[in-house]
Parts: sequence; structure tokens; C-alpha cells
Amino acid sequence: MLLVKLAVKSLLNRKASALLTLFTIAISVMLLMSIERVRVDAKSSFSNTISGTDLIVGARTGDIQLLLSSVFRIGHANNGVSWKSYQYITEQRGVKWAIPMSLGDSHKGLAVLGTNKDYFEHYRFAKKQQLSFSQGHAFNHLFEVVLGAEVANTLGYQLGDEVVIAHGMGNTSFHNHDDNPFKVVGILKPTGTPVDKTLHIPLAAIDVIHGSHSDQHEPALTATDDHDHDHDHDHHDDVDLVGTPKQITAFLLGFDSPLYTLQVRRNINQYKDEALLAIMPGVTLRELWEMLSIVEKILLLFSIVVVLISLLGMLTSLLSSLNQRRRELAILRSVGARPWHIFTLISVESLLITGLGCVVGTALFYALMLLGADYLQSHAGISLNIALLSSYELMLLAAIMVAGFIVGLIPATRAYFYSLADGMSIKI
Repeated sequence: MLLVKLAVKSLLNRKASALLTLFTIAISVMLLMSIERVRVDAKSSFSNTISGTDLIVGARTGDIQLLLSSVFRIGHANNGVSWKSYQYITEQRGVKWAIPMSLGDSHKGLAVLGTNKDYFEHYRFAKKQQLSFSQGHAFNHLFEVVLGAEVANTLGYQLGDEVVIAHGMGNTSFHNHDDNPFKVVGILKPTGTPVDKTLHIPLAAIDVIHGSHSDQHEPALTATDDHDHDHDHDHHDDVDLVGTPKQITAFLLGFDSPLYTLQVRRNINQYKDEALLAIMPGVTLRELWEMLSIVEKILLLFSIVVVLISLLGMLTSLLSSLNQRRRELAILRSVGARPWHIFTLISVESLLITGLGCVVGTALFYALMLLGADYLQSHAGISLNIALLSSYELMLLAAIMVAGFIVGLIPATRAYFYSLADGMSIKI
């Protein structure tokens, strides 16, 4: 205990350099813990880009290709799903809800999704979070559009603005549907998922702007319709908003029980009337993450490098101060301190700096997580789990403490031999 008190007083006597070293270690610990937590939660959030959906159904293609086109709006679906097949499958036993999705149009390079109002009720992201509106509401009439948060922010759209949809995905637009502009009636809150970059319109509007909608809906589906209908017509509007398209790109399914999921998936994959594919999004997302595992490895490597640099900084600081402390060590020797006392003193100092650095770094880590949680969720789609340190994180802290102690042995050894060279060795 005497050596510990002496080590504390020695550090206080050199508080400027000690605090600088402690702060360096604290920052490295904060970065290590933050990167590790973000790495783990990024994997979890990626797997939950779409959650609460049991199956995604589309034309037969690769699992990952169907996921990329339907969820991430990347690539193009080679074929669609006939409306007849959609209706047949959604009427099967155990199906709780279904969300049709029609892609293929765009607005200034951003994807346009034709769907129904169930999309806003049943679509889930992150840990089964429901879509919510920052402004406005879901579409209730044909020529209305709901914007993702990033669409509104990037293009500066407000409620009541008119949007012109173009045929064609990405920046390649083959035809602008200028005769049927859509009115912005809702803007979604940020989700950090592809939903933010998507414009959502009624499914029936897709056929109308392409000139292929059935005649029976045309009287109620014109751009000049009065939007102030009575609530008694809500059900009629819902039917009109879906229409009877020839085909859709894909659809999402939710079931009453997980037992139905595998059964219906098998039936869909063996469906004889049409070549269809049903995938479980959670499983396919994990497969896709494995393909991107190099990113995870790079983050882990970066974390290790940061800690090594901070420990090397502590080593440099302790070694550079040894020459300045030779007089202090000589005085200690003159009052009876033995070489192993000097060795222990320097070792305890390095351990104290490392330990305090870990404590301060952990506090900074939690502060950073609390401040950055909302930003990461809305801009990167990473849902941070602000909980107690996991066993793996505690092991990382223990490893840093051990590494700090080992690094401290180098200046401690040099101090030991300095004390012997001063000619004050006590011979027994």
C-alpha cells in the first residue's frame, strides 16, 4: 500500500504528462469500445433492415438478388409476380397480412414503390419498429405520395408539393409522367434504411400512369378528383388504391404462427403455375453480411491498432521521464528502497494510468453512445444497444489492463538497472 501511495503522489507530481497519457489511453478505450459496439450492433441492425416479415416472395431468381431488389432497391427483378398468383397465395391458411410491392419507376434517381396502406401498418425495421410520420399521413387517394425522410431532405419537398414520376430505375428515366403529378401528403421519420430513399405511391397508380388500368376504376381514379370524401368512402378508396394490376415485383408476407412460414415457403417454391421464390429475409440478410465480413474484420483491426498506439504512447512517456527521475530514484534508494521496490513502483504507476484510462474511457464510451444513438439510427440504420458491458467487452478491458502492465514492465526494468548502476545496492 505504501508503494501505491507513493506511485499516486509521483503521478500527481507529474500530473501534466500523466494526465496526457491517461487521456490518450481513455480515448483509445472509448474508440475501441465504440467500434466494437457499433460493429456488433451494425451486424444486428443489418440483419433487421427489414424485421417482422416472415417471407419475401418474387419471381424465381437468387435469394440475395431478390432481397437486394425488393428491400435495398438495388438491381432489377427480371420478372414479376402475376396478380392472380399474389391473390391465391395471400388467401392461404395462416397468412396474417400481405404487402404488394411494385418497382420500376423513379424520381430524380430515387426509387418509387407502388404499394398499399398495409405497408405503413405492417412494415417493420430495426427491432420491429413501425414506420411513423414526421409530417402528414399515409396516402388516401390515387395521386398522393408519401416520401422517405432522405427524399424530402435532399430534394427539399414539403407537404402539398407536386412530384412527377418517371418510368425507369436509377438515373435513367425513359419517360416522365407529366400528365399525372403526385401530391405530397406525408413524410416519414428517418429509419436509416432504404425506406428513407423511397417515394411511396398507391399500387393502382402504377397502372394508371402506365395507361393500363382497368376501365372499372377509371371514374374514381383521376388526377382531378375531389380529395375531400366522407369517411364512409374509406373502404372504397382502399380498394381503388390497390386496383387489379397485371403483375407486381414482389410481396411481403406475415403469418399468424411461425409454423406456417416453412409450410407456405415450400408450397411457393414448388408452385406449378408460376416460377416463384420465397425467402426468409433474416436468413438471407445474414448470408449477405457474411459476404461483407471484410468490413467487420477491418473495423476490428482498426480497434486493435488504436489501442496499441495508445499503449506505445504510454511506454514512450514513461521511458522519456526516467532520465528526469533518476534523482528521485536515487533519493528513494538512499532512504532504503531496494531495486525491486523501484521496479514495483514504476509497474504500479503504469497499471494505475492504464486502469484510470479504462475507467474514464468507459465513461466516455457511454456518453458517446447516448449522444450518437439517435444519429446512427436515423442516418446509418444502426440501432445501438446501450446496455451494460458484455462479457466480450469486459475481456477487452482486461486485455488492455494486461497489455498496459506488460508495457509498464519495460520502463520498470530499466529503472531497476538504473538503481543498481547508481552504486547504492544493499548487499546481503
